[in-house]
Amino acid sequence: MFKSGDTISSKPRTPEMDKGRHHRAKLGFILMSTDPSAESDFKDMAPEGVAVYVTRLKTDDHTTNETLSRHIEHMADAASRIQPEAEPDVVSYSCTSGSIVIGEERVMSEIKKGAPWARPMCLVQGVLDALNELGAKKLVVGTPYLDEINTAEAEFLIERGFEVLDIQGLNIASGWDMGLVTPEYWKKFAVEIDQPDADVIFLSCGGIRALEAAEEIEKATGKPVITSNQAQMWSCLRRAGITDQLEGFGQIFSHPGTSLLPSE
Repeated sequence: MFKSGDTISSKPRTPEMDKGRHHRAKLGFILMSTDPSAESDFKDMAPEGVAVYVTRLKTDDHTTNETLSRHIEHMADAASRIQPEAEPDVVSYSCTSGSIVIGEERVMSEIKKGAPWARPMCLVQGVLDALNELGAKKLVVGTPYLDEINTAEAEFLIERGFEVLDIQGLNIASGWDMGLVTPEYWKKFAVEIDQPDADVIFLSCGGIRALEAAEEIEKATGKPVITSNQAQMWSCLRRAGITDQLEGFGQIFSHPGTSLLPSE
């Protein structure tokens, strides 16, 4: 029995250790401080044995091209804080519009500074990976954004070789409010903007609840649906060497993404 004033002396032991709960892969995500949706989406999609680590950038809730451009200022520091002892396989900046405004290469360069052990990623790169995997050329795009961001996104997609048949936004400025739009509304919105010639319906923004409606939209329209968090997670998993074909999150997860797998 321990009595006040005693000194503890533990017996020598050899603990039994393994590779930990997340023995298959570790993924890190840099989220905006206002994002109410992505963290839950990633955890819903994470296969057994795959870690999801999250940190957040302090961000302005009024989402414009100008406020998005400031995310880069603390990107390297944020990357360095994502479980550095675990050395995640992939670290991704989880903002579609911010990735577009800042530029993928600049984002990934800053992430590499903070987490040199990880494969750097950003959300819009995951979207490009998924669209290319599907062989998509003609897109319709639905977003929660202001039209100044929609314009920048349309220009970005055209520059990357896609034909934007239509892009429609909800003109919501608050990042928090973007996450309050219901999955049912995203389904109605997607069906409304769909066009017969579209190869894919892309619902853009990491802070929205479109993932929950993706499969229902695919059933209603008969074509693939890409959402920001779904595409990012698919690409990050493949880049970490995880090829699981997940069910319930859209057609993209049935694709192997062979070109993204790490080299031996």
